Amino acid sequence: MLFVGIGGIFGAITRFLLGKWITRKTPGFLPFGTWFINLSGSFILGLLAVLHLGKVIPDWTWLLCGTGFLGAYTTFSTFGYETIQMMQNKEIKKALFYVSSSVVLGVFFAWIGGYIGDSL
Repeated sequence: MLFVGIGGIFGAITRFLLGKWITRKTPGFLPFGTWFINLSGSFILGLLAVLHLGKVIPDWTWLLCGTGFLGAYTTFSTFGYETIQMMQNKEIKKALFYVSSSVVLGVFFAWIGGYIGDSL
């Protein structure tokens, strides 16, 4: 449990700081901070999951990085909140693009991460 907690602390801090930085640098069409964080987290989680399942990384590394860090780094709640905001602002096409691109690319990036991890 300690590894999950430590990873979670650093994942949440990283998400907060990186999200704010990306949002400042990319104002516009989508909430790119959350979008980038969730996609990059999906990629890394796919990579780590394959390495963990293949016994390449030990359990403590998986708990620290996969469960703790990435569990706090990625954010479904912010994704949901931002989508609802778009819908309330009558930005339906924008919300549909945000949701569909997040889901499709998130699964794709996780698959790519797993594919790369499988080839290591």
